[in-house]
Amino acid sequence: MDKKYYIHESSYIDEPCEIGDGTRVWHFSHIMSNCKIGKDCNIGQNVVISPDVIIGNNVKIQNNVSVYTGVICEDDVFLGPSCVFTNVINPRSHVNRRGEYRKTVVKKGATIGANSTIVCGYDIGKYAFVGAGAVVTKSIPDYALVVGNPARIKGWVCKCGEKLLFDNSGEASCKVCNEKYSKENEVVTNVDIKGSR
Repeated sequence: MDKKYYIHESSYIDEPCEIGDGTRVWHFSHIMSNCKIGKDCNIGQNVVISPDVIIGNNVKIQNNVSVYTGVICEDDVFLGPSCVFTNVINPRSHVNRRGEYRKTVVKKGATIGANSTIVCGYDIGKYAFVGAGAVVTKSIPDYALVVGNPARIKGWVCKCGEKLLFDNSGEASCKVCNEKYSKENEVVTNVDIKGSR
């Protein structure tokens, strides 16, 4: 059966691995064994995806990104240029810690900004937005906008990426796409047009 994805001739794909239809892998990238990459992904130049990584559908990985074993990216995730993940909390060259890899989940629709560092063992919530250069050292809630080192919550964002402004009752409506949200105790929920959560 013909492959329905594109791999640039300068890139390496180790077997076995799964790559979905419509996915494109660009120059000088390396996809290692036992990876699962979904449909319609775009993997930029000089990207390394280590063994056993799981990438969902429609994930965009920009140039010079390192995605190490233990990382799971759900659908519609954006990984900005030169962002990096870790998978061991206390690495030493002379100590083998392959049995200590920690899991990191980047949930549906989240954005990781350029040059960000994601310390292992924490999750990035759905549609969260990690600003450029941030250093993530704890889990990030859904829809949170975080910046800095260490990354701290500086606001909340819509599914479309626009900043949300909550009123005194904890309600917000996106000024661009009109999606509605509710915030209670620093937990943001997307509210559908019927008002259910």
